[in-house]
Amino acid sequence: MRNIFPRWVNTVPIKLIIALGMTGGAVIAGITYYATPKYTRVGYQPTQPVSYNHEFHAGQLGLDCRYCHTSVDKSPHASIPSANVCMSCHKNVKADSPLLEPIRQSYYGEDSNKDGKLSEDEDLNGDGIMNVGAPVPWVRLHKTPDYVYFNHAIHVNRGVSCVECHGRIDQMVEVHHDKSLSMSFCLECHRKPEDALRPMEKVTDLAWVAKHTLGGDDIQTEDDLDRIHADAIGLAIKNKWNVNAGVSCTTCHR
Repeated sequence: MRNIFPRWVNTVPIKLIIALGMTGGAVIAGITYYATPKYTRVGYQPTQPVSYNHEFHAGQLGLDCRYCHTSVDKSPHASIPSANVCMSCHKNVKADSPLLEPIRQSYYGEDSNKDGKLSEDEDLNGDGIMNVGAPVPWVRLHKTPDYVYFNHAIHVNRGVSCVECHGRIDQMVEVHHDKSLSMSFCLECHRKPEDALRPMEKVTDLAWVAKHTLGGDDIQTEDDLDRIHADAIGLAIKNKWNVNAGVSCTTCHR
């Protein structure tokens, strides 16, 4: 057989193994680098059942985030607004807009007259109580894995603004995933929390930037924070509230 095949053929298996190994390594490296939240989550923008314009409501009208996300400073979850929150305004504003039909269906339920009273045909239970429709099927945009514990109230009540995790919501017509919310993203903030802290009254002011003014550093009230140099505001808040952002595994994985 040595007269048929040249000597270099003996190295083919080794070369093939090396080539496959290099190809596999390149694929693994590519997946490791690109298949991360930075590339797979950022930019995600699902279609919602109702086109809610955050740029108009939160930006132009100046609605506080907590008007719709009522429990963001009270519980681990930010809460999704129910139909009655929307209808508190839209009973009078654009009350007949076809774009708000899912909201009206959820709010009025089987009350076809939209007067809060059911007719005899609609009063299936015979109790005269309006049967509220199904919740508006909002599509969830931000979600941490089930094995990650994140508490909104803890962060909001210590001066971490919504903008740190969600970006400039007040400039988005349709909200998209602006930050990766990966483990490295969280750890970067936990290692130096002073960079993300601001006065409590500015937590939902997404356009707020620290004032570059010099002054005393004896903090007695929240108003005193405005007198401190911008570079020191976060550190002052950290010291005032004794913020100790953990970086161990048990901080988020419980």
